[in-house]
Amino acid sequence: MYSIKEIYYTLQGEGFHTGRPAIFVRFTGCNLWSGREEERHKAVCQFCDTDFIGTDGIEGGKYTKESLAEKIKELWPEDKHIFIVCTGGEPALQLDQKLVDYLHKHKIEIAIETNGTKPLPERIDWICMSPKANTDIIIKKGHEIKIVFPQKGIDPKDFEDYDYENYYLQPMDSLEQESNVFKAQEYCLLHPKWKMSLQTHKILGIK
Repeated sequence: MYSIKEIYYTLQGEGFHTGRPAIFVRFTGCNLWSGREEERHKAVCQFCDTDFIGTDGIEGGKYTKESLAEKIKELWPEDKHIFIVCTGGEPALQLDQKLVDYLHKHKIEIAIETNGTKPLPERIDWICMSPKANTDIIIKKGHEIKIVFPQKGIDPKDFEDYDYENYYLQPMDSLEQESNVFKAQEYCLLHPKWKMSLQTHKILGIK
């Protein structure tokens, strides 16, 4: 069984696939923070803005690979070109080879948003890795690096030798948002390998 916080159909709001229709499957749990506010100050990642505790979100619950595939197909408006984003928390704590293979049998394209500290199943169609400071990154090859910026303890230059196809800086959503946008913009202009990723779903007011 897979513990799912929520499942919903929307437009991808950030990174390479910005604007693309996608079903988000948010797995519960994370290895860098418990998700409890009273424990945020001692978490490895302290700036997370996502609720990944429990199974009480939209379409949340306990799923088998079969029931999860059925729910995904139920939410998609057509019977083809199905695209899902596995996110969290940290989806690599639950996403396994059996689920990946089963979803592929049902013609479902799979993307993952991961912090890069846990092994991934084979044949995931799109790997987006968002590194966090003070962690051991093991996923050094994929399709997209997306660094929340600026982030104390993270220097984008340290990731330029990783084997990724796209490199993004995403301004940290905080009380210093305006300053963070400026800093990310300036960094990208000075280092053209990097592109800006904006959280357009927040700008549009969609989930």
